[in-house]
Amino acid sequence: MNILTRRQMLQTTGLGLGYVAFSQMGAVQAGYDNPLAAKAPHFTPRAKRMIVLTMRGGPSHVDTFDYKPKLTADDGKSITTPEGEYRGERKLMASPFRFQQHGKSGLWISELFPHVARHADDLCMIHSMQTAIPNHPQAFLMMHTGEFRLTRPSMGSWLLYGLGTENQNLPGFVSINPPADLGGPQNYGSAFLPAIYQGTRITGGKGPPIENISNNHLPLDLQRRLVDEVQLMNQDLLRRRQVNLELEGVIESMELSFRMQGAVPEVMDLTQESRQTLAMYGSGAFGRQCLMARRLVEAGVRVVEIAHATWDQHQNLKENLSRNCKDVDQPIGALLTDLKQRGMLNDTLVVWGGEFGRTPHAERGNGRDHNGTGFTLWLAGGGVKGGLRYGATDEHGIHAVERNVQVHDLHATILHLMGLDHTRLTHRYGGRDFRLTDVHGNVVTDIMT
Repeated sequence: MNILTRRQMLQTTGLGLGYVAFSQMGAVQAGYDNPLAAKAPHFTPRAKRMIVLTMRGGPSHVDTFDYKPKLTADDGKSITTPEGEYRGERKLMASPFRFQQHGKSGLWISELFPHVARHADDLCMIHSMQTAIPNHPQAFLMMHTGEFRLTRPSMGSWLLYGLGTENQNLPGFVSINPPADLGGPQNYGSAFLPAIYQGTRITGGKGPPIENISNNHLPLDLQRRLVDEVQLMNQDLLRRRQVNLELEGVIESMELSFRMQGAVPEVMDLTQESRQTLAMYGSGAFGRQCLMARRLVEAGVRVVEIAHATWDQHQNLKENLSRNCKDVDQPIGALLTDLKQRGMLNDTLVVWGGEFGRTPHAERGNGRDHNGTGFTLWLAGGGVKGGLRYGATDEHGIHAVERNVQVHDLHATILHLMGLDHTRLTHRYGGRDFRLTDVHGNVVTDIMT
């Protein structure tokens, strides 16, 4: 059967040429219903895009952003915790790092973050975060999908599903250097949502960010003809099977991949940036990734996440935490500066944090254990109040004791900032309506402008 016959057959069956409608320039012919097309939010959004900076392993809040003078005063003392995961006798360990107030707001920030501290008045510190289980795999999945027991769509996939994306030649959701463990692809996967809404994994090293993004064997016009032929066969199979989410995902991803050939190399080309900008982000891998994230969201990508590992300091806290913060401080400060200079910070939500925090008591003499009962996460831009301390942990930093924020509350708040009602963003699967926040979640309106 030749191409013309297949085209005629598909037209007569009513399927049309929806999935072969893209020309060499990426223009869309009539009749194509692009699932990634930008969609109207439920209400006027405060943020149009989001960058998530994930510190995998659980950064210590009492050494970075949650100043505890009482912990310093009680250094070496034993305390007895009557309840919770750390019940029993523990020996407190003061932070080895100095804290200082910054900005007009006077936020307390550790000496580990001098570049981030310059943006104190842009930061909204949530000091009362809590999560269900302080184990890495479960907590990491909980932070990304709202569920640690069952496979669920990631938050980025939900946002792409609800809002679409602004640039049809780029993925709408990009995950840079996601961990292979701790749930792996589930953290950026679409689960039971259509496959086109899953995140695109890219590397942040010196190699190609996406493998096989270009075809050096065929010119573009022949590639287009080849893709058209394969898509016609895919559509024929889909017509006979009627419903096949995996096949639909293949059809959509092939079209997106074809369009990405021209757009991805250009947006990933950091040599287009000025020497001043490159120097501002620094020469490290995380700096390149932060600059890449800014270029992606500026080009119309809806959600970008960058993961940095590992913040799991059970021992050698001073040395290891110092090294981690040195890796990320300058790039994060540069990202905030860059977004602000370009007029993008107001409608770009930046989120920093890990899957949980760490204990104020010592482990193995000079480290800290996992702590999910109280930890810090901060947001900037995107409609949040800058220079704000929201919630609090107790005097030593073990438990959240004021205006506690669960992970479902955080997700509900992020969706709200992006213009989505978390109770209305649903998808029917297996006979019931699912949502990112399940049956939970309260929007934290007090942190919003």
